[in-house]
Amino acid sequence: MTDEIKIYTAEEVESLIYHVRGVQVMLDADLAAIYGYSTKAFNQQIKNNIERFDEDFMFQLTETELQNLRSKILTSSWGGTRYRPYAFTEQGIYMLMTVLKGEIAVKQSKALVRIFKQMKDFVVENQNVIDKRDYLRLSLQTAENARDLIDIRSSLAELDDKVADAVAKIGDCVTQSELSNIMLDFSKPATKIGWLILNGQPVESDIAYQEIYSKAKHSIFIIDNYISLKTLVLFKDVAPKVEITVFSDNINKGLHQIEFNDFLAEYPSLKINLKTIGGTIHDRYIVTDYGKKTEKIYHCGSSSKDGGRKVSTITLVTDNAIYSPLIGQIVNNPQLVLN
Repeated sequence: MTDEIKIYTAEEVESLIYHVRGVQVMLDADLAAIYGYSTKAFNQQIKNNIERFDEDFMFQLTETELQNLRSKILTSSWGGTRYRPYAFTEQGIYMLMTVLKGEIAVKQSKALVRIFKQMKDFVVENQNVIDKRDYLRLSLQTAENARDLIDIRSSLAELDDKVADAVAKIGDCVTQSELSNIMLDFSKPATKIGWLILNGQPVESDIAYQEIYSKAKHSIFIIDNYISLKTLVLFKDVAPKVEITVFSDNINKGLHQIEFNDFLAEYPSLKINLKTIGGTIHDRYIVTDYGKKTEKIYHCGSSSKDGGRKVSTITLVTDNAIYSPLIGQIVNNPQLVLN
C-alpha cells in the first residue's frame, strides 16, 4: 500500500464512475488509488480472490471501450496506461469490500456504498420524469443489485465467523470485521433515507422486502392500496413456482397497465395476479405461504414502493390465527383493472 492515503469525498468518488456496457463501473486504477494500493498490488489482491468476481462483477475493457473513455475524459489516473483496465460493477465493488481490509478500507467502502445508494435514490425520486420503460430498466437493475447485496452480506457473515474463530485461536482482541456491518452502519437508521426496521434490525429497504419474498415456498400475498412499478420490481427474484397475488385498490393510480405488461414480458416466468381489496383493509401486509405450515404474516408500516423514504417498520406477526380469517375474506375478490 502507498505511504499516504487520501480520503476521497463523495463528489470525488462520483467523478470516477463511468458508464460501460450499459452499467455503472469504476476502474481498477481508480479503486486502487481510493484504497491506497498501487494498481499492481490491487489487481494481485483480486487475482488472489478471483473466485469471488464473476463476469457481472468485473470485466476487462476492450481496446475500443478504452479508447472511447479516453476520448471523453481528458485526465485520469489510468489515462496513460498501456494495459486494458478492469472495470468493476456495483456488485463487484461491494464484493471488493470483502477482500480489502483495514481501517482505511472501511472508511473508503462506506463512501462508495453511499454513492451508489444516492444513485438509486435519484432513480426512485425521479420516476415521474423518466420514461416509463427506461424507469423499468433502471429499476430492474436496482433490484438486481439489492439481490446481490443479500448474497454478499451472507458471505460476509460466513467470513466473519471464520475470522472470529481464527482470532480466538491467536488471542487477538479484534472480534468481528467492521465490513460485515457496512450496510447497517452508515449512520443512525432513524436519520438515513433508504432504511427500515425489519424485526428490530435496520436493513436497506429493498433488501428487506427481497429477503422476505425469497423465503416464500408456495405463495406471496401483498395487501397494499398504494402500489406502483416499484412494487413489481421487488418480485424480480421470486422463485418461478411461487404464485404472487397483489391485493390493492390502486389508490392514486400508481400502477399502469403498460408497466404491468412490460414487467410480465420481461419476466414471463413470474405468476402475478392483481385483485381488489374492496376498501375492507387499511393497513399493509405481506403474507407468505398462506394456509400452509410455513405461513408467515408481516405487518408493514409503509408501502413497498415507498420503503425507506421515512422511518418505517416491518414486523412478523406472532398470532396468525387473528389475521388469517381476515385474509381469507379477500382471496376471492374481483380482478383489479388497471388504467
